[in-house]
Amino acid sequence: MELPLVARTRPQSGVRKMMEMTWGRTDVVHLEVGEPGFDTPDHVIAAAAKAARDGKTKYSPTPGLPELREAAAAKIRTVNGINCQTSEVLVSNGGANALFAVLGTVLGTGDSVLLPNPGWSNFTMMAKAFGANPRYYDLKIDNRYQPDMDQLEALVDSSTRALMLNSPSNPLGTVMDRKQAEELFAFAEKHDLWIISDECYDQIDFSGRHVSIGSLEASPERVISVFSFSKVYAMTGWRVGYAALPKQVVNPMLGLLQPSVMCVNTPSQYGALAALEGSQDYLTSWRDGYRCNRDLVLKRIAGSRYSAMTPDGGFYVWLDVSDFGQTSEAFALRLLEQCNVVVTPGTAFGTNGEGYVRLSLATTAKQLELGLDRLLQA
Repeated sequence: MELPLVARTRPQSGVRKMMEMTWGRTDVVHLEVGEPGFDTPDHVIAAAAKAARDGKTKYSPTPGLPELREAAAAKIRTVNGINCQTSEVLVSNGGANALFAVLGTVLGTGDSVLLPNPGWSNFTMMAKAFGANPRYYDLKIDNRYQPDMDQLEALVDSSTRALMLNSPSNPLGTVMDRKQAEELFAFAEKHDLWIISDECYDQIDFSGRHVSIGSLEASPERVISVFSFSKVYAMTGWRVGYAALPKQVVNPMLGLLQPSVMCVNTPSQYGALAALEGSQDYLTSWRDGYRCNRDLVLKRIAGSRYSAMTPDGGFYVWLDVSDFGQTSEAFALRLLEQCNVVVTPGTAFGTNGEGYVRLSLATTAKQLELGLDRLLQA
């Protein structure tokens, strides 16, 4: 029997490909995956363990534990400046699950969505899963990796339903400031587009300029904002994310969450609640650690064959390797084979990634130093 064409032609993640090639190997330096080098905080682990011991291991409501939704709404109002209510927050199985359900809610077969190039490869995978057509706006060094408004205007037609934004950016490390947010919001308003704002790195901002575009509305109407515990709280394996949604999107999105994940792991939700309600002081020291790693990379590559624009947020460096005369994938494979260092080819994030690799700062300074020693010998 033959599978349908849509199943046979689904793209795969280039990021996961590099990670899975070296899974379990202790002889390589891992600089490819966005995996925080910090452990999940003890109080988060303790809260989840207590929940499990207390028998809180059964199904939870699909929208999420009421107390977690309430705490997430408070965080979104306080940290992100988005005036959302508890009823407008849904908890998801990681930020990826939220984005998947959002795209499946606002896009229909044949609709188009504007996606960044380079951008997280899962955006494309998700859009195509629902029969939508990605249209890519270029993020290039000559525009400091920011969207070009003229190009966005040229990409829109009657089929366009949504604009995807990602700040701080994976893989670029760029941060959207208020002026840019206002321009993009006006563009979406003009063309009656949904704005899907992936802010999974929202509290890893070195510049102090990050603006949640949803804060430009009095309450969620056009902007759908997605957040995660994975990156900020070092909870990648716990799989808890959350989204702030316009009221009209909530029930249709639940219609995708219910048949796909039913509900999020209940003890994990209690861990996430502890992450929000506990001290946030360590987030500053973690962010400072990522900044120190960023500065270390930029210092070490100065004067070498590598170059990079200083990232303003997230925990990646978008490393220009064009001087080596190889494709991004060939360079990454050679680096793995000859130097035992794993990075992600830039083309895993789109055609504009050719000539680049993504290097993760989310590791220990010792491992990063070792990786850079080997990288500079390539």
